[in-house]
Amino acid sequence: MPQPGPRLVDVHAHLCDPGFDHDRDAVLGRARRAGVGGVIAVGEDIADACKNLDLAAAQPMIMAAAGLYPTHLDLVQAAEMETFIRQNRKHLAAIGEVGLDYWAVQEESDKALQREIFRRFIALSNELDLPLNIHSRAAGRHAVALLLENNARKVQLHAFDGKAGAALPGVEAGYFFSIPPSLVRSRQKQKLVKQLPLGCLLVESDSPVLGPDPQVRNEPANITVAITAIARIKEISEAEVAEAVTENTARLYGTQSVPGEG
Repeated sequence: MPQPGPRLVDVHAHLCDPGFDHDRDAVLGRARRAGVGGVIAVGEDIADACKNLDLAAAQPMIMAAAGLYPTHLDLVQAAEMETFIRQNRKHLAAIGEVGLDYWAVQEESDKALQREIFRRFIALSNELDLPLNIHSRAAGRHAVALLLENNARKVQLHAFDGKAGAALPGVEAGYFFSIPPSLVRSRQKQKLVKQLPLGCLLVESDSPVLGPDPQVRNEPANITVAITAIARIKEISEAEVAEAVTENTARLYGTQSVPGEG
C-alpha cells in the first residue's frame, strides 16, 4: 500500500514485552518506514509501567502508559498502581491497559472486584485528565455501561470484541475504538468497522499479538494493514482513513501525541 504518511500512531502496543528485547530498535525502524510516527506502549503491571517509562525516555517515538491488567484482582496492587500513575502523571500518555475481562474471570465475586478496580481507574482518569486505554474481552457491553455510569470522559476501547450494538452507546458518548491488524481475519471486527463511524476509529497493533497472521509476531508497522482493511470495508481511500484516525488520535490524546502536530 502507499504509505499513509508519517503521522500514524499505534495507540496500543506491548513494546515492553520481552519478545522485543533483542530487536526493539529494528521493530521501531520498520514502523517508521511504514509511516508510523508514534506508539503508545501499554502495560499490565508496575514492572511494565517502569519499563515503558524507560523506553519512552530513550526513544521519542514511544509514549508510555501504565495500567493494571484486569486479571490482577488485587486491591493492594490497584492502589500501588494508582499511586504510581499520580507520581508519574507528566510522563504518561494514558492509563492502560485496564478494564474488564469476563472471559478469564468468571466467578461473580471476582467480577465484582474487577469492576471495583476498574471504577477506581475511571475516577483516576477523570481526576488526572488522562485517557483510559481499555481491555474489555467478553465484557464489551458491561465495560461501556460502567464507563457511562462513572462519567468517563477520555476513552479508548482496544480490540473491542462485542457487537456494534454494544459499542454504539460508547460512540454516542464520544469514546474511541481501536482496530488491530487482525481485522483482516476477524469477521466480528469487520462487522464492527462496517457499522461504526470513521470518526470514532483508531488503529493499534496490540503487538506482539493480534497481527494479520496469528502465527507471526505482530509489530507496530502492521497498523497499515488495519488502515488498508478499514478503507476496503468503508469503500474509501487509505489516505482518507489515515487522515481520520490521525485526527481522532489527536482528539483523544492531544496534538502532542501526533508527530508533526504538536
